[in-house]
Amino acid sequence: MDMLDPNTAAVSLRMGEARFVAKVKVTPAGLLAIGALVSGILLSTSVLVWTATSVARRRPLASAILAKH
Repeated sequence: MDMLDPNTAAVSLRMGEARFVAKVKVTPAGLLAIGALVSGILLSTSVLVWTATSVARRRPLASAILAKH
């Protein structure tokens, strides 16, 4: 198998008269790039959540009082 052979995925959906067909071809290098992008998105999301909840971690009493209002 050559390293440049693309991986292929296909899906076909039919609901009544409507029909949807999708086909994707991705090389191993493309899969690696997609994996890197997804990893970056997941890591950046965790950083955003950590930053957004930093006040609640530093001042738990103040956060509890504000949550009651």
